[in-house]
Amino acid sequence: MEFKTLGKQDTQIIRQLAESSWYDTYLPILEEKQLIYMLEVIYSDEALSRQMDEGQRFFGLFVDDTLAGFASISQLDNVSFKLNKIYLLSAFQGGGRGKALLKFAENAAIELGAQSMILNVNRFNKARFFYESQGYEITAEEDVPIGPYWMNDYVLLKSLSGKMG
Repeated sequence: MEFKTLGKQDTQIIRQLAESSWYDTYLPILEEKQLIYMLEVIYSDEALSRQMDEGQRFFGLFVDDTLAGFASISQLDNVSFKLNKIYLLSAFQGGGRGKALLKFAENAAIELGAQSMILNVNRFNKARFFYESQGYEITAEEDVPIGPYWMNDYVLLKSLSGKMG
């Protein structure tokens, strides 16, 4: 298992992984046309490049030179960061890889001065329980418009103060 910073040269592999993991994650809870629309809006080369230009930092988890997952974080203010994305291909789930990717993203934020991390998760996404098991707590519900669609999310928060490791 190896972590690498991902850049604009990696938008194609980020998109491919997103497409694979999104179908597993969201097809049970979203209509396919919404899933396709959101993938285009969030994961086109242009969208990913813009997100990077706006300060999102992307990290890849590689297993035997294969991108198994990725995460992205961005700074909200002097002490708060947002975990914008974290996805792991289903073939690589289990065995602590998701936990390791999340911890890597948290530590990257800590190195940049973060004292807390927030994230959004769809209220029907079972990943919510994973986040809660990693110390995140639900602080709010939020309905996020994406074009003509809505993501019905929980907002979760975790204190990162002194949590390197």
